[in-house]
Amino acid sequence: MFLPLLRELHPWSDRCQPVYVPLFSGYTFVRFELSAGLRLELLHTGGVIGLISARGVAIPIPAKQIDDLQRLLSQKVPCSLHAFLKVGQRVRVRGGCLDGMEGILEQRGEKNLVISIESIERAVAITVEGYELEMV
Repeated sequence: MFLPLLRELHPWSDRCQPVYVPLFSGYTFVRFELSAGLRLELLHTGGVIGLISARGVAIPIPAKQIDDLQRLLSQKVPCSLHAFLKVGQRVRVRGGCLDGMEGILEQRGEKNLVISIESIERAVAITVEGYELEMV
C-alpha cells in the first residue's frame, strides 16, 4: 500500500506546525493480483469506495509511475498539484537525483516537469530548471 503524502506547514496561533496531507485526496495505491474474491474483499474494506476502472475492469497504474512518484517524494523535491495534461512533450530527466524520471514538459515562465498518474487523472509538477532533459 502506498499513500503519497506532502509535508505542509500549517500556521497555528503561536507557531507553524508541519502536517502531512495526501497528495491525491481520496486515492491510495495498492499492488495485488486481482481476483473476483479479492475485488469483493477490497470493496468491503472500510473507507474503500471503489477501484479505478473502465467498463467494470480495474485499470492498473504502471509500476514506473508509482516508482517515480515514490522516488520524487523520498528526495523531498518541492512539488505541487498540477492540472492533468493529456497533451505536451514527454521528456526524461538526464542526471541529478531525478535521472530517468519521465513526464510532460510544460513551460510557463519556469520549466516544469509534470508527472501524470493517468488512471486517476492527477498530476504533480516540479521545476526542472538546470536539469538536462531529453525527448522520449
